[in-house]
Amino acid sequence: MTILVTGATGFVGTALCAHLAANGHTPRPAVRTPHGLRDEVVIGDIDAHTDWTAALSGCDAVVHLAARVHVMDDRARDPLALYRVTNTDATLNLARQAACAGVRRLVFISSIKVNGEGRARAYRETDSAAPEDPYAQSKWEAEQGLLARARDTGLEVVILRPPLVYGPGVGANFRRLMDTVERGWPLPLGAIHNRRSLLYLGNFVDAITRCISHPAAAGHTFLLDDGAPVSTPELIHALAQALHRPARLLPVPPALLVLTGTLLGKRAAVSRLTGSLYADTRLIQSRLDWTPPFTLQAGLAATVAKP
Repeated sequence: MTILVTGATGFVGTALCAHLAANGHTPRPAVRTPHGLRDEVVIGDIDAHTDWTAALSGCDAVVHLAARVHVMDDRARDPLALYRVTNTDATLNLARQAACAGVRRLVFISSIKVNGEGRARAYRETDSAAPEDPYAQSKWEAEQGLLARARDTGLEVVILRPPLVYGPGVGANFRRLMDTVERGWPLPLGAIHNRRSLLYLGNFVDAITRCISHPAAAGHTFLLDDGAPVSTPELIHALAQALHRPARLLPVPPALLVLTGTLLGKRAAVSRLTGSLYADTRLIQSRLDWTPPFTLQAGLAATVAKP
């Protein structure tokens, strides 16, 4: 199959293109600026007016990864409008043109944040959406628009809502946590009893590839993770083991951590370490017969390995 991959030079897109090629497919990378990739198509910034004609010609499927990513402390005057330009309007424009070009299926990479920012029990695909920030709202609106396009045109749409994705080259908060553990610094997280879903990059691209071609995927939304949620202390212990470092955890009460985070203006960051946000992934396992090929331990080992 020839598969258009938007966001092809990003963290997930790079790995996906390699995985597709290794499994006999022909990825067609869509890029903002020239990168010298095989079969790449330069499209620039995407919005409601992007011309996808050349990129879609001869394609069997599309994996839409390109997005305005979640920005912490976004200070834009109207952040939702900015997210909608890329995440909603551009997505629906791509879907419309893909249907007209005869593309059979579009796999849209959304986010578990569409379900919400966390709760004490697992999220499921059947839960009502509860996006709490402009990023998640723009993704939810895109999902709804895509399902409407599918009903009107026959385009097969598959929606994936991943949690935090990690793997070689990961950045942001996960990288900072890795660096802290590697340096042996103590962390006041030993008394936390939460549940968080994580998704290793290798598992993610494997699931995307399954959704591109499996007949039973069409029209469905799937939540993903590595197979089982972990607590923050469990993650730190697993990271420490992968890094061959001791895990230094101090049993500070979570309520004190939240209070301190609130006083320092870091309540959201602390909530991500202390709260629960996890997925029930039985639907993709049963419907597509998909299980993650890599364990958390294998994923972390690959993530921390030096190039």
